Amino acid sequence: MQNVLITGGAGFIGLALARALLQDGARVTLVDNFQRGRNDVELGQLRENPAVSFVELDLSVEGATDALGDGYDAIFHFAALLGVSNVIGQPFETLRLNTILTLEALRLAKRQAALRCFLFASTSEVYAGSLQAGLLSFPTPETSVLALPSLAAPRTSYMLSKLYGEALVLQAGVPAVIVRPHNVYGPRMGTEHVVPELMLRMTKAPSDGAIEIYSPDHMRTFCFIDDAVRLIAGLARRPEALGRAWNVGTQAPEHTMMAVAEKIRSVVRPGLELARGENTQGSPVRRCPDTSETDRLTGIVDRVPLEDGIARTFAWYRDNVFDRA
Repeated sequence: MQNVLITGGAGFIGLALARALLQDGARVTLVDNFQRGRNDVELGQLRENPAVSFVELDLSVEGATDALGDGYDAIFHFAALLGVSNVIGQPFETLRLNTILTLEALRLAKRQAALRCFLFASTSEVYAGSLQAGLLSFPTPETSVLALPSLAAPRTSYMLSKLYGEALVLQAGVPAVIVRPHNVYGPRMGTEHVVPELMLRMTKAPSDGAIEIYSPDHMRTFCFIDDAVRLIAGLARRPEALGRAWNVGTQAPEHTMMAVAEKIRSVVRPGLELARGENTQGSPVRRCPDTSETDRLTGIVDRVPLEDGIARTFAWYRDNVFDRA
């Protein structure tokens, strides 16, 4: 990949992916409108690289991509409305906006002269209905039967927007790769994901207080951002990855949410009391991807251990968010 474009390029995964691709000698164009991406110091530093171009662009406007060129050999589409609080509060807008963003990104892809890969970021939420229906095995392979949860549930809107996006990219006549990220975490991702959210709550808790851990017995695996972007870039480089979906994440070990909280506490506030809270409505009881096919194709089998990833994530948040606040 020599000339790549990343939508949602100022976001958590987009910026990290750009850094990884630059190390491999690519020229990178970042596209974002800062609805969710951050115009921060790290983006500013990246933009100083002569191999980086930044275009502030609203992909929800039809024809917005006419301002971009036709010489990209890879397009990574990460622009989307996401986050549980956003999705639950704006289910119709989630469906509408995510579909429009994908259609506009595909419009750009279809006029490229020599496109080798259009990579679409889907979600592990596509498995939610199958879990509710008792159809899911663990670890969960990409070939799992996909069932729909209640269409009236607000949280379903995000899953549907991404599942429809998968169908769009597979039918668009472009060389498509679909990735389904599972619990990717790390620096610069905001405070809505469980790892930084727990770090924030622990940091702000009074010295004699306690915090509740919601869904304490629910099981998850976690994938540090550096591993996620290595896997994503590796899939984009392999022609064998075209035309199907791939799990991106960590297959083992699984952790209960209480165990994750205890690991975070050991770094952030060792003496803090943890209390068992209620289960979060709509939260899957278990989420564990089968990554054997992704690992085989990319040749990437090692992962940053959760303890190391937590320490690296907290160091960033402490220096860039918590101490500054």
